Amino acid sequence: MTVKKANQQEQLKTPYHLFLGCGDNPLAIKTSRGIAEWNPDVCLAEIAGGDSPLTLGLPKMSVKEAAQNGAKTFVIGLANAGGFVDPEWEPYILEAIESGMDIASGLHRRLDEIPSIKEAAEKHGVTLHDIRHGYTDLKTGKGNKRTGKRILAVGTDCSVGKMYTTLAIEREMKAQGYNATFRATGQTGVMIVSSGICIDAVIADFISGGIEELCPDNTPDHWDVIEGQGSLYNPAFAGVSLGLLHGSQPDIIILCHEAGREHIKDLAHIPIPDLADCIELNLKHARLTNPDATLGGISLNCRNLSAEEGERQRAALQAKFNVPCFDPMITGVKAFVDQL
Repeated sequence: MTVKKANQQEQLKTPYHLFLGCGDNPLAIKTSRGIAEWNPDVCLAEIAGGDSPLTLGLPKMSVKEAAQNGAKTFVIGLANAGGFVDPEWEPYILEAIESGMDIASGLHRRLDEIPSIKEAAEKHGVTLHDIRHGYTDLKTGKGNKRTGKRILAVGTDCSVGKMYTTLAIEREMKAQGYNATFRATGQTGVMIVSSGICIDAVIADFISGGIEELCPDNTPDHWDVIEGQGSLYNPAFAGVSLGLLHGSQPDIIILCHEAGREHIKDLAHIPIPDLADCIELNLKHARLTNPDATLGGISLNCRNLSAEEGERQRAALQAKFNVPCFDPMITGVKAFVDQL
């Protein structure tokens, strides 16, 4: 197994053929959607199996057509609970291997643990890229003060827009002349920028140390814009969220929230936290390694609201917390970057 360091460059051949699976849940293809949205130049085509209606609007090509048109890597662009390779997907993966494409996966299950895939890859001389695996040389966190400045996205829950928010902030900061770098902490972010660390696959003791390595000392004018993961209020992922808070040593946190969400994703018995409580708890933990951590903005995902209601809620939150409140897909993030 390859030993990787945080921020190590992933050697993925382009262009990609994005696999959307065989289901009908649009949230399941967030990895493919993220790559297509933020790095469209590397995306040749898409394929959905069976009767799946899912699409990203890319050209639709069979595996053989994609290979004939120059696709180099077949990307399993899905995220499912448990991170396993669905047996329905195997024929498409095997056909891609037989067509000479490398395979890239951000799932928890390693591709080489599946005998048919491992044997086919060895036979056809292609590479299996397990994006989530291989971080075996990390250190524990120390909490030492680091130079440079850092922004971290935190959330009331998972899947509320932390990656999209931080990518949008980095893009706007660069447009305004800032020295800024997006730091990916999940498989989708890593496949978008080809570097980072899949922090939810790191042994728990090394989460904060992995993030310290991801965003080390830097020049005083440099900003790391760090993708957040999970939520302190989600019992499944709070451990990763806490490690991120300690390791990133943020100067500024951005609270991400989906308007109208009433309970933690897939856990109807746990209500979404009060935003003021969530901000306070995140700042309390962030200040263990950076006593000056502060709230810099609120990213409100308004996908389930009318335009008028979204505008009303953003204005109310901005007035209540005295920081910019924005929806990166609707209003953009300029208001936040302007106040830096």
